[in-house]
Amino acid sequence: MSLFILASLVTPGIGLIFWTAIVFLLLLGILGKFAWKPILNAIKTREEGIEKALGAADTALKEVRELKSNNDKMLLEARNERDALMKEARETKESIVAEAKSKAQKDADRIMASAREQIINEKNAAVAELKNQVASLSIEIAEKILRSDLSTDEKQKALVSNLMKDVNLN
Repeated sequence: MSLFILASLVTPGIGLIFWTAIVFLLLLGILGKFAWKPILNAIKTREEGIEKALGAADTALKEVRELKSNNDKMLLEARNERDALMKEARETKESIVAEAKSKAQKDADRIMASAREQIINEKNAAVAELKNQVASLSIEIAEKILRSDLSTDEKQKALVSNLMKDVNLN
């Protein structure tokens, strides 16, 4: 018997099932009218927010990739520009050095030519002065010799006859 009592306690009656079903349906109606729409709207709004956030994340990822690509391009351009500037600077340096060497060589050549010309002029002046001194000394010596040799009439006549012998008359 105890099993029968237990079974009757566990088995619901028809009235209980009826009232439970009515309360359940009423609860479903009240929830459907007042709670389901706000809950579904909140879920839908949350879903749209998540989709927007995912879209924004994708857009941000694309922008980051574009920025990285642009960054790499700008870095490459900067390196190329730096290399070009370095090459131009080297070429400018080399041309300035070559120009300076050329100018220095021209100046050295000009100075050497001027020095040679000055040396030649001084040499010619010294030679001319030496010739003038030699001529002057020669004339003085000749005068002294002639004075001493021509101091008497006999010496003068002997000199004239010697000179006449040396001169060929044609």
